Amino acid sequence: MKQSAPETGKDPAGAREEVTVPVPSAASGGPISHAIFRLARLHRMYAGQLLRRIGLHPGQELVMMHLWELGAQRQTDLVRLMDSDAATMTRTVQRLEQAGFVRRRPSPSDKRASLIEPTAASHALRHEVEKSWSQLEDLVTDGLTADERTAALHTLERLEQNLVEAAAESAGADTER
Repeated sequence: MKQSAPETGKDPAGAREEVTVPVPSAASGGPISHAIFRLARLHRMYAGQLLRRIGLHPGQELVMMHLWELGAQRQTDLVRLMDSDAATMTRTVQRLEQAGFVRRRPSPSDKRASLIEPTAASHALRHEVEKSWSQLEDLVTDGLTADERTAALHTLERLEQNLVEAAAESAGADTER
């Protein structure tokens, strides 16, 4: 069984090249899940290429987006906002701090906590992050009409909601045991 995969290029006449990726028979019961996996992998790869040019790794720009929009945050709040885990967020914040994009300062309301805040250097980076995200969006949606973009976004949001509900039900079942 084969499924179409994201395009790798265009022929000289401008027509899209059709690329197929073999789907293992064990994945034949989940063709949409397999397609999501492939899409997510390629999306992260291209995002990584764009972000490396400005000194970031995938995921770090999302932390910065929250900090730019919300201002200084406790690390535990970033974990919640990003639906991450403490260890991953610790590494992310440490790397951003080493790069000079965030700094820690004591929380005025909680002496045990520190606040993570964006630096002036990160504010200078914001335009480049926004530009990279626009480039990625253009790449991903190339050739789609406005209606197709809207439908794609709606479908992705529905898939996400299905998983959120399943995770909540699973967590509820775990607490009942």
